[in-house]
Amino acid sequence: ESSLKVTGIDFLKSQNTRQHHTDGYNIKNLVVRRGQPFQVQVSLNRELRPADKLSLRFGIGENPLKIRGSLLSLKPEREDFNGWKISIVEKNGKECLLSVTSSPNAPVGKYNLHVKTGTNIYKPENGVIYLLFNPWCEDDVVYMANEAQKKEYVLNDTGYIYVGSAYNIYDRPWNFGQFEEFVLDACMYLLDKSKLSLAERRDPANVSRAMSALVNANDDNGVLLGSWSGNYIGGTSPMDWIGSVTILQKYYKTKKPVRYGQCWVFAGVLNTVMRCLGVPCRCVSTFDSAHDTEENLRVDIYLNEKGEKLNISFDSVWNFHVWNDAWMKRTDLPNGFDGWQAIDSTPQEQSQGRFQCGPCPVKAVREGDVYLPYDSKFVYAEVNADRVYWLVRKVNGKEKYFKIATETQDIGKKISTKAVGQNRREDITHEYKYPEGSKEERMSMQRAYSFIRPSGLVPRSGYASTVQALSGNTLPMVLNEPVSKTGLHIEINNTEPLHPGNPLELAITVKISTPGNWTVDLTGSCQLQYYTGKVQANLGTTKETINLEGPSEMQIPLKIAPDTYMKTLSSVEDEVLILVTAIAEVRETKDKLTKETSMRFEYPPITVQMPETAKLYNDFNCAFIFKNKLNVTLENCKLLVEGLGIFKMTTFEQGDIMPGRIMKSEIICTPTRLGEKKIVAKLISNQIKGISTEKAIFIT
Repeated sequence: ESSLKVTGIDFLKSQNTRQHHTDGYNIKNLVVRRGQPFQVQVSLNRELRPADKLSLRFGIGENPLKIRGSLLSLKPEREDFNGWKISIVEKNGKECLLSVTSSPNAPVGKYNLHVKTGTNIYKPENGVIYLLFNPWCEDDVVYMANEAQKKEYVLNDTGYIYVGSAYNIYDRPWNFGQFEEFVLDACMYLLDKSKLSLAERRDPANVSRAMSALVNANDDNGVLLGSWSGNYIGGTSPMDWIGSVTILQKYYKTKKPVRYGQCWVFAGVLNTVMRCLGVPCRCVSTFDSAHDTEENLRVDIYLNEKGEKLNISFDSVWNFHVWNDAWMKRTDLPNGFDGWQAIDSTPQEQSQGRFQCGPCPVKAVREGDVYLPYDSKFVYAEVNADRVYWLVRKVNGKEKYFKIATETQDIGKKISTKAVGQNRREDITHEYKYPEGSKEERMSMQRAYSFIRPSGLVPRSGYASTVQALSGNTLPMVLNEPVSKTGLHIEINNTEPLHPGNPLELAITVKISTPGNWTVDLTGSCQLQYYTGKVQANLGTTKETINLEGPSEMQIPLKIAPDTYMKTLSSVEDEVLILVTAIAEVRETKDKLTKETSMRFEYPPITVQMPETAKLYNDFNCAFIFKNKLNVTLENCKLLVEGLGIFKMTTFEQGDIMPGRIMKSEIICTPTRLGEKKIVAKLISNQIKGISTEKAIFIT
């Protein structure tokens, strides 16, 4: 009697991947999602008989063992094993069609499939199956009901990251590219590297926390090395990336950290990794984000007598900071904290001995429940700290600090992400915070303050020893600013477009709403700063005394000549922002007010010329055109372009582009995937770092 042997196995890849929404992955192997059936066709040397023993064996890890749960042996029509089930769909002669359903909380990762018949074991080629989280399965903790949201947060491989400043936000196109070659393998490598146990791999909370640690290179040789030094020799400047694909491919190939990242790069890569593994994820940008080193909910800003900001603080306000929200049920927490969870892979502060952050329930931040894991105090402070301004004055040769203002509504503004299914910014501040001044906000703040022990109101710079005792060093429950007696108000704006090479024409408007004659001393300064709040150059100051007959307003101009700032602009490798700070004091009432605004330079656009549609595998032409409308030569121009499913990342060296000159570059494109695809382009030069654009084309 011939023993039963397997002669072949068909993984029915096109049918399975369509049903599992995994047909996008550029990989030979079968990729499926947990908790959902997939089929395999087994060919045998003879017909299957009732007495035959046939089992599918799924093994995960180096040395799979049944006792450890890393080897699953599934027999048709038997009771399920660890929540997995297998059944015979149909028998047709020597062919046998089987259906396999993994458990909706199975560990994610790579499984080796062997088929056992009696004592024979058949090992198919490409027998490794990739098992991912499943937002389409109601029993998976990452389940997301809304179809359009899944399309955006799991399947969209392009998007935007919002940067700039609260005064002018702009979108930076980013290619996530979670389906590109080697990206899934890079994510699987990170999972193995994370040393998560099999049980821990079941839960996206553990997986997302581990990935937030592994996307930065600190303490684990992870994907990206962060640098804010302004000098990126020996690597790629953070401004020069336009997507995650090159980074993850390079990391997977070399297994060494890729140089260099800053927050939006970390967030872009973490977004790719989470979407790739099947966890819905979005990039979240917070403007005026507090980076507070002691969880005391206060950021100290030091100004000199000219109103210029000094780089002496241990804490800082970043013009923007980007992290991620991942979607999941939190089975480890009390009810009410499911949904979006903040995770952050920018290395800022250690959590449990590693540079990792989250998952922190966004609802916990809103409700002030900052005792919940993970890192909720840190995330709460990023969006809720107060900004305290100190004036540093030399008195008898010693530096003394005078508190001049407290801003309670300045931090954590315009929290932004890309809208679902649309190319626009969606403001999600209300998911993180109750409206300023509402009853709910006060209750949430009181709750948060009961878990955070704020220190007294003394400045925290390295010069703390020279501090004057400030009236009773205790912080009230909620910092209430005394309402000014004169209704003093300051506005800062630009009166002309901020083009590099032109004078910066700025204006400070002082308003007083109370009747009477008032004398106002105004100090204003203009500086260049990094998005991290670090001052790069002082450009100019103004000091005016103005008389106002209230209620009225007066505009004070502040003009900066191009040669004051162009040298700094060309010598740094990062994008810099224009920071304007104003201090106003009413002599009669001693009312003081401080206001700061960050603005970005404005640039001429890149235009993309190409057809609106194209046919699969049919070449089309794409041209990138840029006219230098500025009054300065742009030196060492590089054009970076990438189109997922169309062409790989390409760099054009353009040399110098004189004022008025037009640059044109062309590329021949061959689309390899159907549907809407995007081409992203970015131009960088010594003088400007941030011109980018994108254009969509529909492939039929």
